Amino acid sequence: MRFSGASPRSSPQKKRDGAFFSRLAVLYSGALICALLSLGIGRYSLPPGLIADIFLSKINLVEPYWDKTLETVVLNVRLPRIGLAILVGGALSVSGASYQTLFKNPMVSPAILGVSAGAGFGAALAMIHNAPWWQIQLSAFIFGLAAVLAAYLIAWTFGRQELTAMILAGVIISSLFGALLSILKLLADTDSALPSIVFWLMGSLGRGSNRDVLVMLPSLVISLGLLFLFRHQINALSAGEDEAATLGVNVSLIKPVVVLAATLMTVVSVSICGIVGWVGLVVPHLSRMLAGAGYPRLMAVSFGLGGLGLLLMDDLVRALPGAELPLGVMTSLVGAPVFVLLLSRVRKGWL
Repeated sequence: MRFSGASPRSSPQKKRDGAFFSRLAVLYSGALICALLSLGIGRYSLPPGLIADIFLSKINLVEPYWDKTLETVVLNVRLPRIGLAILVGGALSVSGASYQTLFKNPMVSPAILGVSAGAGFGAALAMIHNAPWWQIQLSAFIFGLAAVLAAYLIAWTFGRQELTAMILAGVIISSLFGALLSILKLLADTDSALPSIVFWLMGSLGRGSNRDVLVMLPSLVISLGLLFLFRHQINALSAGEDEAATLGVNVSLIKPVVVLAATLMTVVSVSICGIVGWVGLVVPHLSRMLAGAGYPRLMAVSFGLGGLGLLLMDDLVRALPGAELPLGVMTSLVGAPVFVLLLSRVRKGWL
């Protein structure tokens, strides 16, 4: 009698799992290396040795020999900006992947339920009243949540939570807040408020701070925790509501969980850095090439790839000579042609 420590079927599965986790380790290691190298990129290029000494000085291993301004640049300007690039890119990517899985639609993005339009209106409303930066962020957050809540209530009233009704409700709310935003632009002062509104709508991490990182972390942890907790149920839901219900999934519970978690990540990201398009639409497609369509793996790859991608985009923005290009403009310039290349894959079936 022969004895084998593993069944014939388990060995190939273990190999596939090992290959996936190897790719995942390479992805996150690459993101970490890029984050460290990004500390030296900017208007003032800094050598890696100086950056290392600045961090070592905080634990009294190196005596400061540099100008205090350089320490401020590294610790209070570039470090939070890099952290926000990774967190925002990862949040938008996971949000997009979650919405695409829920709606079973490859064209869905985090803005599908009107969160970006609502946040844009909220930020503009605060700007025309000359509000401080934290109030602008708070107003964007509140109206972004209000937009999604309005879309969800419309869908619940007329479609009983049907996915098609939710998409149509999102289109309605986006159009409404888009019209209100246009009115605010007409009313805004052309010398001060209007340029600020336009620049905010194009997205930027230039005003990011360590406080913004601390503000974003709790909502991100809660949202990712919810999605991870229900990852298998969400994966079953990707096959269809009837199929998921047959497998014992509480569909009426899982759909609000996905919407809540994805919305929370999106609205916090938008309130901090403005509207950064294409990340939540394109990165999930790229992630499927690496991880497949299974939601648990897709979620892990989307966060790492989205964070790395937005970090590289922000590095490019900071490295270009002259005036700093808005981050949302850069992601559109890169994301649009990449998505065109992905269209052939979408035509063959995205799952």
